[in-house]
Amino acid sequence: MSILVTRPSPAGDQLVSRLRALGQVAWSFPLIEFTPGRELPLLAGHLGALQADDMLFALSQHAVEFAHARLQQDGLRWPDAPRYFAIGRTTALALHTESGKDVRYPLDREISEVLLQLPELQTVVGKRALILRGNGGRELLGDTLRERGAEVTFCECYQRCNKHYDGAEEAMRWQSRGVTTLVVTSGEMLQHLWSLIPQWYRENWLLRCRLLVVSERLANLARELGWQDIRIADNADNDALLRALQ
Repeated sequence: MSILVTRPSPAGDQLVSRLRALGQVAWSFPLIEFTPGRELPLLAGHLGALQADDMLFALSQHAVEFAHARLQQDGLRWPDAPRYFAIGRTTALALHTESGKDVRYPLDREISEVLLQLPELQTVVGKRALILRGNGGRELLGDTLRERGAEVTFCECYQRCNKHYDGAEEAMRWQSRGVTTLVVTSGEMLQHLWSLIPQWYRENWLLRCRLLVVSERLANLARELGWQDIRIADNADNDALLRALQ
């Protein structure tokens, strides 16, 4: 089997390297890239408003990386006051590395539903919650925290931008290389991939590939788009994807 990894750099390149080291045939085909978010200039003000027992959430490594770079540019440090939370282990490690703070995260799946089950997030009336994220994305975390009585602010730390390709050319390339397994880690990338590939290649190659995704929600979207051979990894990090691919 030949594996096409569509997650962006550097995580996509790292996964391909690990697969090749295990003797697998794997290729990197990043569908999106990242640029600084429109709300980064507001970050310092948002962080400065957080007080003891308020909450700071990071929803991805990229949010942490862009936020940290902005703080360094402004000559600022991560604040001591709030409690730190992350969507999963990889993001928590990135946030802890840059901030030096203890970071709470769900030990099960890296999704908002599981994060919201943490005991510390059950009683949040009157507290501020600052959510560092990319453009768009799900509103579940913010909506639920508001329902529980928190004052929620989002900060767009980065933007995801679709990378542009010649769809027919790419489909021909990957079909000729025998790609039969696709790794896709977001609904946005799945939609972009489906739209990018012309209908003939979609029907005769793309939708016949096995698809590895990272959530039941993403699997449902894939079924709606026409995939049938779908597998769900335990989590969105490369370790979980590697386990699922082996």
